[in-house]
Amino acid sequence: MGWFSLLSLLFFLLPFSSFQTSSNSSSSSIIHHLSPLCHPYERSALIQFKNSFSVNNTIASDYYDYECDGIDPPTVSWAKNDASNCCAWRGVTCDEKAGHVIGLDLSCASLQGAFHSNSTLFFLRNLQSLHLSQNDFGGSTIPSEIGKFTDLEHHILRDSNFSGNVPPEISYLSKLVTLDVSSNNFHKLKVDTFTLKRIVTNLTNLEALSMDLVDMSSVSPVVLMNLSSSLINLTLNSCSLGGNLPADYIFYLPKLEMLYLFGNENLTGSLFPKSNRNSSSPLKKFSLSETKLSIDFPYLIQNFKYSLEFLGLGSCKILGWNPTLLANLTQISVLDLYSNNFGGEIPWSSLMHLERLITLDLSDNNFTGQLPEISSYNSTQLSFSYDNSSNSLTSGGPLPLELEFLELSDNLLNGTIPGWLYSLKSLEYLDLRSNQFTGYIEEFQFHSLVALDLSNNKLHGSLPSSIFQQVNLTYLDLSSNSLSGDVGINNFSKLKRLEYLLMSKNQLSGEIPSSICNLVSLEYLDLSNNSLTGTVHPCLGNFSISLSVLNLHMNKLHGTIPLTFAKGNSLRNLNLNGNQLGGILPQSLVRCKKMEMLDVGNNKMNDTFPYWLESLPMLQVLILRSNRFHGSIEVSPKTALPFRKLQIMDLSDNEFSGNLPTKYFKNLLAMMDAHSDRLTYMGEDAYNESTIVVIKGFFIEMEKIQTMFITIDLSKNNFEGEIPKLIGKLKSLKGLNFSHNKLTGPIPSTLENLSNLEWLDLSSNELIRWTHT
Repeated sequence: MGWFSLLSLLFFLLPFSSFQTSSNSSSSSIIHHLSPLCHPYERSALIQFKNSFSVNNTIASDYYDYECDGIDPPTVSWAKNDASNCCAWRGVTCDEKAGHVIGLDLSCASLQGAFHSNSTLFFLRNLQSLHLSQNDFGGSTIPSEIGKFTDLEHHILRDSNFSGNVPPEISYLSKLVTLDVSSNNFHKLKVDTFTLKRIVTNLTNLEALSMDLVDMSSVSPVVLMNLSSSLINLTLNSCSLGGNLPADYIFYLPKLEMLYLFGNENLTGSLFPKSNRNSSSPLKKFSLSETKLSIDFPYLIQNFKYSLEFLGLGSCKILGWNPTLLANLTQISVLDLYSNNFGGEIPWSSLMHLERLITLDLSDNNFTGQLPEISSYNSTQLSFSYDNSSNSLTSGGPLPLELEFLELSDNLLNGTIPGWLYSLKSLEYLDLRSNQFTGYIEEFQFHSLVALDLSNNKLHGSLPSSIFQQVNLTYLDLSSNSLSGDVGINNFSKLKRLEYLLMSKNQLSGEIPSSICNLVSLEYLDLSNNSLTGTVHPCLGNFSISLSVLNLHMNKLHGTIPLTFAKGNSLRNLNLNGNQLGGILPQSLVRCKKMEMLDVGNNKMNDTFPYWLESLPMLQVLILRSNRFHGSIEVSPKTALPFRKLQIMDLSDNEFSGNLPTKYFKNLLAMMDAHSDRLTYMGEDAYNESTIVVIKGFFIEMEKIQTMFITIDLSKNNFEGEIPKLIGKLKSLKGLNFSHNKLTGPIPSTLENLSNLEWLDLSSNELIRWTHT
């Protein structure tokens, strides 16, 4: 799923978040004119609870950090203004008569630390509302003591870094109206059939239940037959829920307005009527995208045509597809029908009747023909594209002048970018990646552009100056084109909000402009595969702590690597391969505690082995290939487990000497027993690690590095002595190359233990026959 699709997922999660927090946030923010005085033991409990955590303002949730933007942690002001009366503290609500604390809203409080079962929070036995979302409780389990809050009506723990099993004691909270234990960490929280059955059976007042990304792989969907008739909102997105869904029961829940089951790929069943009666649910928001549920499309439209506002049926089994029925969805604002193999022309005659439609996604289908002239169309977000899309749309238009979101990627659009597109002044998101556009990027006047992706086309010419006037821009991807010109003449200073700057695989020249150093929000900088000259600006080492990726490989940069890397930096990927950099590897790189990939291969560096890198706890890829590193490889006695996560070690084509680094081999834990149940890649969804690797003597560019790709290459050096027998412990190795050295002695029989090995090169040494000792 691309970054635009992630935005769509966020869009349909938002309404439930708003529903959960609206009533409580208003009550907790009001300080009554005559606030009751709180009880001393409750005041003390609150202070001790606060003091059991640190306050870390840099906490950012993967999905929901925007909810906390600009919000000061409420506990910071506690006990400062009205020290004795906790009822006047921000986030605290008290009963007006008895003075007991009945509401606690510490969402976005930036609390960090373990949540213990003996927490003083459990002294507040009168709590009716508890909001702890958007904190970092360090993977703590949800304490079973939560079951003591028998008066609790609203319980929100969303995105607070809990792990382990959801405690069955939550089912004791019989007065609960809202329960949200959704996670931003995939399957870190789990719930079993026993616990979920007790929750849905005992909580008869429950109106909103959310368990997004909670592991339900062991849960039988039959449990959902016990859902309360009071239920209004149910969201169980990406829970690995599998088996046959009792859909008939769910659709007859009399108050159900929201049902989200997105991303449960093993969920089966049929949404067919088993009787002639119609559903009684006033369903408004409904997503079954990426499930195996069979959907009777005419039945769905007939029953919910007057209520549905959000309909997500991407990558589903839609039976009885009839595009003319879409015209009946008079209330629809978001319509998601991607990846369904629909063919023919886009049914504009039906869609034009949907006056409330804002977002339309028909991507990854088999639609053909041109985009029609729909300049009067109401939508502000349109998507006809998806990764590996098979739509064959060609240029057309014009599109609505009010359009805010336009995604046309992965199609066959060709020629120059049409002029009418530049007139869409309200555009905030424009994605034209992976088409066949040619010609120049014209100057444009988009007023509120936030994201621009023109990557993987055939565009050429210089960068338009209007790009550098987009003060709201956060995402810019122009990679994989034929853009040229001196990048150094451009001033990036106005792009203060820019987080992604991706211009790799072009023909850009000149020096990297110093104005890039003013991009205080920058997280990803990729200028690789160009013809940039000059030096690596010192500010790129001592950059804002936000920078995660710095990729400048395959340019013509000279000089040295910046000597100063800031303490506390976020650098995860540093790739300077294929330049003309000399000097030494700066020891300040040891401050990059989040470093996963370091590639300085194919330069002119002259240094000894940087043994101090062994302490970096996250380092997975170390490439020093084709430089002038020399001397023996020494191991620091201070590091208990050196290079414990290293998976790719390439020291080839240098001047290393002495014995092979045996002490490293016995500590390379990630090479000993790596395993994965699914295909995964290094890096993040937003930016995958890439590098050039040598496989069986061939240089191969890997745009994504599989986590199971594990290799050691120490070839073309001056190593001597024997190959250590313990090399056989590295059972996950895919490739091993010790060729072109001065190794002697027998080939150890322990190499037979390397059952995953796909290539082995020991040539051009002085080894003797294989031994079986």
